[in-house]
Amino acid sequence: MAKNLLIVESPAKAKTIEKYLGKDFTVKSSYGHIRDLDKGNKGISIDRDFEPHYVVSPEKKKVVSQLKSEVKKADEVWLATDEDREGEAISWHLCQELGLDIDQTKRIVFREITKPAIQKAIQNPRRVDQNLVNAQQARRILDRLVGFELSEVLWRKVKNKLSAGRVQSVAVKLIVEREREILAFETVPYYKVSALFEVLDKDGRKSELKAELTDKLKDEKAVQAFLELCKNAVFQIENIEVKPTQRKPAPPFTTSTLQQEASRKLGFAVKRTMSTAQRLYEQGLITYMRTDSMALSNTAIGAIADHIVSAYGEHYHQVRKYKSKSGAQEAHEAIRPTYMDRIVVSDNRDQQRLYELIWKRTIACQMANAKLEKTNVDISISTMKDRSLRASGEVLKFDGFLKVYMESKDDDEEEDNKGILPPLSIGQVLTLDLIKATQRFTRPPSRYTEAGLVKKLEELGIGRPSTYAPTITKIMEEARGYVIKEKREGRSREYKEFVLTPSGKVESQELTEMTGAISNRLVPTDIGKIVTDFLDKHFDSIMKYGFTAEIEKQFDKIADGKRGWKEMIRDFYSPFHGSVEKTLEHAERAKGQRILGTDPKTGHQVFVTLTRFGPVIQIGTREEVGEEGKPRFANLQPGMSMETVTFEQAMELFKLPRTVGQFEEKDVEIGAGRYGPYVKFDGKFVSLPKGMDPMQIELDQAIELILQKRKEDEPIGTYEDLPITKGKGRFGPFLKWNGMYVNVNKKYDFDNLTLDEAHELIKAKVEKEANRYIKQWPKEKIALENGRWGPFIRFKKKSIKIPRAKGELLDPEVLKQWTLEEVQKIIAAAAK
Repeated sequence: MAKNLLIVESPAKAKTIEKYLGKDFTVKSSYGHIRDLDKGNKGISIDRDFEPHYVVSPEKKKVVSQLKSEVKKADEVWLATDEDREGEAISWHLCQELGLDIDQTKRIVFREITKPAIQKAIQNPRRVDQNLVNAQQARRILDRLVGFELSEVLWRKVKNKLSAGRVQSVAVKLIVEREREILAFETVPYYKVSALFEVLDKDGRKSELKAELTDKLKDEKAVQAFLELCKNAVFQIENIEVKPTQRKPAPPFTTSTLQQEASRKLGFAVKRTMSTAQRLYEQGLITYMRTDSMALSNTAIGAIADHIVSAYGEHYHQVRKYKSKSGAQEAHEAIRPTYMDRIVVSDNRDQQRLYELIWKRTIACQMANAKLEKTNVDISISTMKDRSLRASGEVLKFDGFLKVYMESKDDDEEEDNKGILPPLSIGQVLTLDLIKATQRFTRPPSRYTEAGLVKKLEELGIGRPSTYAPTITKIMEEARGYVIKEKREGRSREYKEFVLTPSGKVESQELTEMTGAISNRLVPTDIGKIVTDFLDKHFDSIMKYGFTAEIEKQFDKIADGKRGWKEMIRDFYSPFHGSVEKTLEHAERAKGQRILGTDPKTGHQVFVTLTRFGPVIQIGTREEVGEEGKPRFANLQPGMSMETVTFEQAMELFKLPRTVGQFEEKDVEIGAGRYGPYVKFDGKFVSLPKGMDPMQIELDQAIELILQKRKEDEPIGTYEDLPITKGKGRFGPFLKWNGMYVNVNKKYDFDNLTLDEAHELIKAKVEKEANRYIKQWPKEKIALENGRWGPFIRFKKKSIKIPRAKGELLDPEVLKQWTLEEVQKIIAAAAK
């Protein structure tokens, strides 16, 4: 029997560490956090100075039981959770729940999972750092207080099932402000002038020289005047400036820069980057992946140097020591490979690609500067003393770190691509081939990508490395509906081009280009905008970027032992709670209402507003239509916004539904609903493909869609003599059998799903449903059900919590004996 029990939070990490420790150690995993604050307002006793009440998560009770059993067998317990505040908190919770003495239990930390690092950590144990635990407790408690109380306000003043949070609401605000900045941007046209010259070298060989006017031309009139003066001009080289320059490598990765570069180079979303990095870390392939430090250990610097000298030569090596920025959390290292001689580490494509990115960046940061020679050539125009053209070139003299790696730029940063210039001399007269003025347009700032948002959050000091990915995931959850990741095709735009040919003739032409196309950019929804405006109005201090950053500094002070966590919570909560109560009592319901015009048929007001079903166009207020009448409603179509929809667009929506003809002696109707336009036939709905205009669709197109849907809905077989059909819905592919919908997960190839696989899925769903209900009253639409967090009451579409007995969940066997009257009493109490 092993004398020592070492507990980590990840089973993959446990497996790797177990290889490095001898038979005296048993390594077990807690599978992350074992407990959290209790649900709702029971999690924090505000009247007892914010005393937290932690409970073991239902899905972790078995894990805790197993760990308790292992603790009894061991002579000594070691805690080896991650070396950050969250990891420290997990160790503290393990001590509390497993009955370990916090002052005696050994806590070890390491930044990489390698044999030397683990053995060194075992030789240098410490105790759980209560200051780090308190900083994490403060974050969790503050975020629960803010989230719980703000969410209640939103449910009552905006729309139910919404949520808010200290960091997530500020992140949404950034996206909303950027969107409004884009919408308010006024595009200004201008002309960019470029010239092409023919140059002969000393041997009479021809080459081209491209130059650009150093300033922009305002309009067509300025272009015509400029080109007229160019007709008889002499173009002569006035000055040649050659200067050496150097380019430095980027520092090694932090969490933020890894997320940004993986987005640019690999197209990874933030969550994908972090989950892949987590797996690499747990396998002992990279150092800890949640860090804001750029420092490298001396051992790592030495190993990198050996590889560079061996692979590329001494002249490619340059020692660099990067300093962490002020306040970098817990003095981690940068993200780097644990062994520099390992280049291929995994058959998993994501893991290998991300590892290569980390490896190259780490190697490059210890390599010599790239040396370049930049040349700028100024070309005078004899007929215009106040204007000149410039040609620029660049020659790479020594590649240095560029041999391995070059940092990418964001889409909205212009690449400076300069080629090599032909041999030139001052005073040389150039032969004009052509000169061209192309109409360009000023551009608004780009919408954020996930990685771009992380960069902005870091710049503003909002959040920490461990919070970036969860924040972005949270604001994009479909249940909240604040932000979506959008792809837009763009639209066609005309532009002009004027060309002065060698014959002295000015020719013009109108051309077209695509503009406004976006891919994987973050766009706020109408709900996101309304919630942001409401919180900004009533909770302006919390929504200030500086305030959120200041809270992070307070957490840092707690972590350093310079401030008590309860004191910090007290100072925050009193004014915050006062704002909550004031808002609940006095604030009007937020609807985002905007009047668009008057309906010509009825004279009633036409406006856009937010209802409990989402944004709609409404014709007629309750007062206008009277007690007998009803307002008319139309859902906004995908791509429409409450802030930009026009009266004309709104009135078009009321032309639906429309009947386009008959098929099989039944009407074919085109309409629009919450999820977009559709064809309705024989009581069934067929969604219109993306880009198909519901106002333009004809009968033959509608019939084609109906027949296509029929084919898709044909049974693929039977189960217990009932047909099985396939379909794709909002939440992905599914099977339908006996009125039951069965989700088909990614493990299966939906397009080539076999009948045996369909039977397997249906059987599993039937068994799951059989275990779902404890007791049912179908007539009253009431049921007692088993849920993820224990039994609960289902009343119509609502879930109602069952009160605990002496702090414990009630057993399903006890609940089977409950009467309808007993259940109805709980429903009535919950309604109050």
